[in-house]
Amino acid sequence: MNTLSIALLLVGSAEAWAPGARLATGRRALMPLRMSTTEFTSAGAKQQVGNNAFLNTNLMERARSGPGVVNDKKLKVGIVGAGLAGMVAAMDLADAGHDVTMFESRRFVGGKVSSWQDKDGNHIEMGLHVFFGCYYNLFGIMQRTGSFDDNLRLKEHTHTFINTGGKVGELDFRFPVGAPVSGLQAFAKTGQLGVGDKLANALALGTSPIVRALVDFDGRLITLERRWRKRREV
Repeated sequence: MNTLSIALLLVGSAEAWAPGARLATGRRALMPLRMSTTEFTSAGAKQQVGNNAFLNTNLMERARSGPGVVNDKKLKVGIVGAGLAGMVAAMDLADAGHDVTMFESRRFVGGKVSSWQDKDGNHIEMGLHVFFGCYYNLFGIMQRTGSFDDNLRLKEHTHTFINTGGKVGELDFRFPVGAPVSGLQAFAKTGQLGVGDKLANALALGTSPIVRALVDFDGRLITLERRWRKRREV
């Protein structure tokens, strides 16, 4: 049997990982990180990018079924961080025949999607978690672990706000047509925003790369890259 263990390191400093290490503070320049990379290409890699990947439910199959192979050589692998990405990587490695040990500094696992109980027994969440219907890999992983049917609670796509004085506001995305139209009408109807804010949101949503991705996924990536480069020049 392949083993998967989690080591909970109840410390929060850099010295836990590298004795004598210190965290850089202030505006001091950091030494560049040198890394060697190797390109890995799987049989279905081309399906993961471009227009062929947009709303492609077949992509769930890889997440649902796992790597599908067992390595001839068993390795001992350590993964730092028991967040969602770390746990999925560990699961794939264990299914491929390796022994995996995970290292996590908190007393609980899950990273940004974690939850725990406080001393009074209250359930505390790390923050707001919103799972959209196009998260095929996530839902495939949940089906693989048997948690999709029992632990995923779907709700109506509307956000409720309790304002000063107890007045209830709402941002309602429920609409027959999906994004970005659903978002535009939600911000247009809500009483949470004034006219100026509504116009600003409509402009931002209507000109976002998401709109271009509906018809040109690769073009959306070009748009994002140009914006990133422009910000780097500022």
